[in-house]
Amino acid sequence: MSFPLTTLRPRLMGPTGSGKTNFINQLTGTREAKAQHQLKSHTQGVKEFIVNLSKDRQYVFVDTPGFDDTYRSDRDILRTIADWLEEKYRGKVKLSGIIYTHRITDNRMSGSVCKNLDMFARLCGDKAASGVRLVTTMWDKAKNKELVESRVSQLEQNFWKPLIEAGARHKRFDENSSRCAWGIVEDLTGGGEVLLLQEELVDVARKLNETTAGQALYSQFQKLLHEQKETVKQLQDEAKAQKDPELVKQLEVEQRRLEAELQKTWDEMSKLKIPFFRRISLFFSKKTQSVSTV
Repeated sequence: MSFPLTTLRPRLMGPTGSGKTNFINQLTGTREAKAQHQLKSHTQGVKEFIVNLSKDRQYVFVDTPGFDDTYRSDRDILRTIADWLEEKYRGKVKLSGIIYTHRITDNRMSGSVCKNLDMFARLCGDKAASGVRLVTTMWDKAKNKELVESRVSQLEQNFWKPLIEAGARHKRFDENSSRCAWGIVEDLTGGGEVLLLQEELVDVARKLNETTAGQALYSQFQKLLHEQKETVKQLQDEAKAQKDPELVKQLEVEQRRLEAELQKTWDEMSKLKIPFFRRISLFFSKKTQSVSTV
């Protein structure tokens, strides 16, 4: 007797160096190059790893790059993830869950980590939150247990609170082993909830820059642009006040570097900007949708 093949597709997301690759290594038995102790990001694109547990059960683990990639802009990363999600959704392929990794050794929530978490939440949406597992990693490197438990409380009661209230759960990858990794994966419900980004791209037919995630990224670029402008102005003022020619030269070099970064930010922001008349159209379409659901 033959049985239909059941394919489950858990997807992994998280900041660069948060342990995604190591987690997949434990699940698949492979040894991808480690990135935890490197400044360069490891996952350049979406990668799929297949594990056949039996004749009728298969897992496809999906590794995705973080939004702090070494070589690619956040807009390119969002496009890569969106294209993969859209392709799978149009092909009637659903995710069985999403694992978001976070280093428990982080002393604070850096800007990069907060950005990754914000984008992750906007990609998923509330309806898919029940299939999310927020996984803390690198417990074997945590020495002060009391301090670590304090970090867990802060994550659960503050940074992760909206996701947890929407149905996500925190899981500890506190033993760097295959058994622990599989225990987390098997906890996923496998309901195949559709992500908000998939609904927006396919069901509502929005362009990427018109989605919740795209607009959030645009807002992040606006904030970064403002900060970069302020820094450039401060450097200009500091250079004018200096009498040491060598120091003035160093400040001018740094100013030119920041101006180049500012231009890159402006270019990325321009690509995400929604034209005025399109914004009006979207505004009225949202009102029509809200009235039709009443």
